[in-house]
Parts: sequence; structure tokens; C-alpha cells
Amino acid sequence: MSRVVHPIEQESYRILRDRVDLRQLPPLTRAVVERVVHASADLDYVTDLVCDEAALAGGLAALRAGASIVTDVAMVAAGITRAGREIVCPVAEPATAVLAGETGLTRSAAAVRIALDRVGPGAVWVVGCAPTALFELIAVDAAPALVVGLPVGFVGAAESKAALRASGLPAVSNIGEKGGSAVAAAALNALLYQEET
Repeated sequence: MSRVVHPIEQESYRILRDRVDLRQLPPLTRAVVERVVHASADLDYVTDLVCDEAALAGGLAALRAGASIVTDVAMVAAGITRAGREIVCPVAEPATAVLAGETGLTRSAAAVRIALDRVGPGAVWVVGCAPTALFELIAVDAAPALVVGLPVGFVGAAESKAALRASGLPAVSNIGEKGGSAVAAAALNALLYQEET
């Protein structure tokens, strides 16, 4: 079933496209940039997002093949629409708190370890809140299909995204401190909507 686009969303995209011409971008990159700008009303993302078309294509192929989706927090999971599968987000589970207490990790970083045990390689990871989750994902051997790495904050966010870009993992990120749950979910939604075409 194809997605019905509400008139308000149509008008929002019309305004966006009147303000900035993104037709020169490759198709998946354009879809992600437009969806993120639409979700945030922040045109700075046009130059701030770092997308790789091949990585996005790999992520889309994994989604089409039914790859698991893992999020760092429930707010990211709540913003993902039409996933067509369970979203893995163990951050609030008791076992995560226990592992965090035993290891000294943050709960978000501990949740990465727990999620990886469940989903194994080839998952699509979406980090929109916790830089420590992104640092942990980079440190473990997760072999992700794609990492949407858009955590927000003044402590570690920019550094975690720089580390993601340096890691060579297939990823979407941005330069700087901004990001967040809505932006990370929007980036994944852009691919999920492409999954239907």
C-alpha cells in the first residue's frame, strides 16, 4: 500500500523546494536531506548532513531484505513510521541497567551491546540522542548495514559523529552538535518511504 501524503506535507515540501534546489543531489541523498529539512525546518542541514549514496543504497537494500532496525532511545523509535518490523530499543530494559552498572557504561552504550546480541550483523542502527551509544557502536564489531548517526548535544555529539565518519562504517551523519531523535527518525523514514517504490 503506497503512502498517502497529507496536503500540509505537500505544501511543506513545495516551500522547501522553493527555498533550496536539491535536484543536483543523488536520489537517496536528496530524499534524506529533504526529509530531515522537512522534519526540522532547518535549512542548515542542506550543507551540514554528510550522506554517501552507496551507503544509503546499501541501507535501503538491507531494509528491503527485512533488516532489523535498532534505535538508541524510544523517542527515535516513536518517530519511525512504516517500519514493517519490530524496532529493537533495549535502553529501558532491566538487563540494560544491570549491564550498565556492572561495566560503568551509560545505559545507551550498554543497550548497544544488548541489541547487538539480539540482531547480529547487518542491522540498520539509528542513533539520535546518545553520543555514547554511537561511540559504543563504533567500538564493537556490529557490521551494520547502515548507521544513522545524528545524536544531539554539547558533550560528545560532534565528536561521536566525526568518529563515525572516520570509522568507515556506512553512515549518515552531520557536522556539529545538532541532531536529535526527530532528525534521526526522519533520515530513516526517507529510506523507508523509498522502500515502497
